[in-house]
Amino acid sequence: MNTTLSPAEPLPPALELIVQARHHDPCSVLGRHHEQGRDIVRVFLPGARSVRIENGPELQRIEGTDLFQAEVGDWDLPLHYTVIWTDKAGNTHRYVDPYTFMPQIPDFDLYLFGTGKHWHIYRVLGAQRRTVDGIDGTLFAVWAPNAERVSVVGDFNAWDGRRHPMRCRYDAGVWEIFIPGIGAGELYKFEIRNRRTGNVFVKTDPYGRFFELRPKTAAIVVEESGYPWGDRDWQQKRRQWDWQHAPMSIYEVHLGSWRLAEDGGFLDYRELARQLVPYVKEQGFTHIELLPITEHPLDASWGYQTTGYYAPTSRFGKPDDFRWFVDYCHQNGIGVILDWVPAHFPKDAWALAWFDGEPLYEHADPRRGEHRDWGTLIYDYGRNEVRNFLLGSAMYWLEEFHIDGLRVDAVASMLYLDYSREPGEWVPNQYGGNENLEAIAFLRELNSVTQEQHSGCVVIAEESTAWPQVTRPPWVGGLGFAMKWNMGWMHDTLAYFQQDPIYRKYHHDQLTFGLLYAFTENFVLPFSHDEVVHGKGSMLGKMPGDEWQRFANLRLLYTYMLTYPGKKLLFMGNELAQPAEWNFDTELEWHLLQYPLHKGVQSLLADLNRLYRSHPELYRYDFQSQGFEWIDCHDSAQSTLSYLRRSDDDFLLVALNFTPVPRYDYRLGVPEAGTYQEIFNSDSSYYGGSNVGNGWVEAEEIPWMGRPYSISLTLPPLAGIVLCRQPQK
Repeated sequence: MNTTLSPAEPLPPALELIVQARHHDPCSVLGRHHEQGRDIVRVFLPGARSVRIENGPELQRIEGTDLFQAEVGDWDLPLHYTVIWTDKAGNTHRYVDPYTFMPQIPDFDLYLFGTGKHWHIYRVLGAQRRTVDGIDGTLFAVWAPNAERVSVVGDFNAWDGRRHPMRCRYDAGVWEIFIPGIGAGELYKFEIRNRRTGNVFVKTDPYGRFFELRPKTAAIVVEESGYPWGDRDWQQKRRQWDWQHAPMSIYEVHLGSWRLAEDGGFLDYRELARQLVPYVKEQGFTHIELLPITEHPLDASWGYQTTGYYAPTSRFGKPDDFRWFVDYCHQNGIGVILDWVPAHFPKDAWALAWFDGEPLYEHADPRRGEHRDWGTLIYDYGRNEVRNFLLGSAMYWLEEFHIDGLRVDAVASMLYLDYSREPGEWVPNQYGGNENLEAIAFLRELNSVTQEQHSGCVVIAEESTAWPQVTRPPWVGGLGFAMKWNMGWMHDTLAYFQQDPIYRKYHHDQLTFGLLYAFTENFVLPFSHDEVVHGKGSMLGKMPGDEWQRFANLRLLYTYMLTYPGKKLLFMGNELAQPAEWNFDTELEWHLLQYPLHKGVQSLLADLNRLYRSHPELYRYDFQSQGFEWIDCHDSAQSTLSYLRRSDDDFLLVALNFTPVPRYDYRLGVPEAGTYQEIFNSDSSYYGGSNVGNGWVEAEEIPWMGRPYSISLTLPPLAGIVLCRQPQK
């Protein structure tokens, strides 16, 4: 049994701070030290009955405390000695004293982090498995500059914040501790005491790479991945990928509701890949875009309320399982884009909000730091460490998981200080404007860094306003995104299609207006998840008319989309013509495919994707005006459109009829003589249509619409056709 040291006077302030769990530098007190001519070892072990050093002396308790110490000058102890202690229940424990280790994070890493330039900060902060001086353990590190004391807590110390207080690296506001013996699978959080208020709270790790399944929130220590990637060929091709002139058709997926297991639970990442990838290939898509799989506590947020910016959600498996998912996609020729959310974060008390007892990740002024509409907080983009946190996250997904691109959510909310705010609810920038200058600088840096470091990866903006040069380089004043969602085209198109065909002639400009700005940005045409929720109705539900007309309208809409300039994006279930809105709680209505009209829409989209991918005319100049040419955009009376899509050496002719009335002997001017073959018709009976069509049409030397030749066509009802010129023999 330990003897007890009775202090002759009150405890020195440093020891009192240890007892009170308030010391900012426990390494200056605990461990082995030379004090007043003596070599002593001191440990703090709440709940301990006796303590000794292996092959060394027994430590004595300082009366009234859980501090134990002993002189060790006469003992030949190793640098990293082992502490053996007995708890009050008589159980014996042993550990290598973590307070015998020097600081592990190099000053240069902290300097880069402080300047916002550490692209691989995820290799420094968080939980890093390490071997130090031949001893295995885990280095824990966290940024909390407003803390008086930070501790690691977990099952390994009974979640007691007094047991493992961390060392503060003062200038950086970073706290660290190397704990021997902590291996993969351990749960942990950080206990933080605010230096101003003294409030103590427990937070999960902002840099955690794996978390407990919700509703639990602890981070989990993981080993550095040794996943054996098999996508070298894909990676090499991607580095040379000319995405501006390549086909890109994206299938947007919510992994939690695409398809469920037989018991109604989630499929894991590997089984999802085995089922999803063959389907995506069969449907002809080039890429999968995942709604956020970054860790999040609330299923109903669809992933947009992110709390784990460095962790694939544990709903579907472990990080290496997600690596397998991406690898499987790549080996089957499918790219993977991740929906990524740097615009806001939730207020959950255990996560980023008021992380160290003060506004840290969020802007301190609620007029700049809070989205009232969404009930979320806005990042302080002017703070170097916050920008580094987000930039490091982007780099993490591209580098560690081989992701092919990021779709950045809610960019408009980042760009404008008055976004969704009334007068008096926002603060102008230094020049008196409503532009968020810090967020603009962050986005430019994000795009510059990711594209420099990961050639061929694309960063796509969901930006819903007329902000100029979103997809132009920063050095010419742009934001530097690769592409931008064309929200204007989407809204105008859906508004037009929701009109009864008898009234469409009065809204013809909603189809033609988009070509006035179609080549000012690199556009993606999106029919995304946002268009089939919150009472907006499904894609089929938006279409007017009886059943036949609704399906014909939907087929026409997709034909228009796949032949219009711009890359393509379609949310899962839209290809099934679901009558109901998307429900994140259930899987897609796969049973609909037993019905010919639904199966017809699915088949039509597969054929449209194949048509799009096999004809450079439809993708070569998606972002340049030489790829598009009107034949006739003025026939509002009959609600028709016709245009050419061009490559370097050929063209396709597209004609669209937005009424249920067939147009017979409909003459269009064409640029060249020859035979024109109808290679696609959305009114084909194969898709559920009426099978009105053309087959082969010979161009006549009849000038029309300012062109030397013309052809006479039959335009099927509520349908689009595509013709390819066959040269004269």
